[in-house]
Amino acid sequence: MARMRTRQTNVCGVTAAVAVIDGKWKTLLLWLLESGPHRPGELRRRVPEISEKVLTQALREMEEDGLVHREVYDVLPPKTVYSLTDEGRELSEALAPLSEWGHRRLDRLVAQAEAERAVS
Repeated sequence: MARMRTRQTNVCGVTAAVAVIDGKWKTLLLWLLESGPHRPGELRRRVPEISEKVLTQALREMEEDGLVHREVYDVLPPKTVYSLTDEGRELSEALAPLSEWGHRRLDRLVAQAEAERAVS
């Protein structure tokens, strides 16, 4: 469903943005790629919970959506490197305030849980 929404032009802007980062891993991959190019194996080591199939699928979707660039080197063994495109960096910058809000929310939840434990 999300893949179809990314091509529709008559939708809310937030819906169009969320369709591109839809899924469990894309925002994390975007964040990891902010630090520079990574090989798929490096990404797998940084996110051991993700399967190779899901990682490949997410990176291909992000490439299709113009967020990442896939560079394949003609060497043996084959070498592939993923990096953010200008559009991927722009999206990452746009998500920064949302990330900050999320961290503040998590801090509030932790403080609330600690206060509830102190009362108990």
